Amino acid sequence: MQHIAILGAGSWGTAIAKSLADQGLPVRLWARRAELAEAIQRTRQNPDYLPGHDLPASLACTADLAEAVEQARAVYLVVPSHGLREVAREIRPSLGAGVPIVTASKGIENETLLLMSQVLSEELPEAADRVCALGGPSFSAEVATGQPTAVCIGGTDPGVTAEIQSELATERLRVYITDDLLGVEVGGALKNVIAIAVGASDGLGFGHNARAALITRGLAEIMRLAVHLKAHPQTLAGLTGMGDLVLTCTGDLSRNRRVGLELGRGRKLSDVLGDMSMVAEGVKTAKSAHALAQREGIDMPITAQVYAALHEGKPPHDAVQSLLRRALRPERD
Repeated sequence: MQHIAILGAGSWGTAIAKSLADQGLPVRLWARRAELAEAIQRTRQNPDYLPGHDLPASLACTADLAEAVEQARAVYLVVPSHGLREVAREIRPSLGAGVPIVTASKGIENETLLLMSQVLSEELPEAADRVCALGGPSFSAEVATGQPTAVCIGGTDPGVTAEIQSELATERLRVYITDDLLGVEVGGALKNVIAIAVGASDGLGFGHNARAALITRGLAEIMRLAVHLKAHPQTLAGLTGMGDLVLTCTGDLSRNRRVGLELGRGRKLSDVLGDMSMVAEGVKTAKSAHALAQREGIDMPITAQVYAALHEGKPPHDAVQSLLRRALRPERD
């Protein structure tokens, strides 16, 4: 039986690999660092990113990217968004014909302002019609322990999305599909930016009212950009929009919320990131999302203030005041 390749041995990549391997499916997990790959093989756990979770015997880990991808029947890319292009470029010679590509990386490339599926289409043009995106409310630790949740696969080929749906679904992981690939990706990328805003609000000591307002108005601006890019508004009301947004903004396991929380408490961004072993995608995405909104002429005030707080040194309290002092307007636009 051909194996499934999971590229990226962070917490989310390891959780996906474990979920697939728990079904008895052969999985090869790729770790960039050889010492981590060796530790996973030896201990049957990921000590750096998902400790305490035993990994099935059907899961093998390697630091050899070609070995991970060769003969794979599906490839999941679960690397930080800023590293996706490089990994995609490296796997192209080893990628088999007709293999589905699933991106679970969430972000917008800083230099090009492209979504992850668009980056993959550039680097793997022969596989462009088989690129899918995975999104939805899914903290790694909860998926790894088999706690129930639901996710969604977006892609333009219904046969490919149905194949991934069938492969990934378990009794504890319900998988939906949609043909709105862009909607899945926009929701997944921008919820991290809004989560930083919500975390900052909590860190400043504001209450549940402020949190709810930021989540709701955050969804409004995510939807505004997504629809402008030809996504379907219903997608943003679903798992990969509202579902993932609520989770990331309120859950204590959210790295992006934690960044905002610490900024709201007065810590410097460099110190906050220095204490984190895993990537908070919203930090880089805030920069590209702000640039994309400006380029497209889309009003995204929360994103603009998160960008200012992260990349221009604006105090979080001042960013909140800037939002509150905006000109009054109808809610629906």
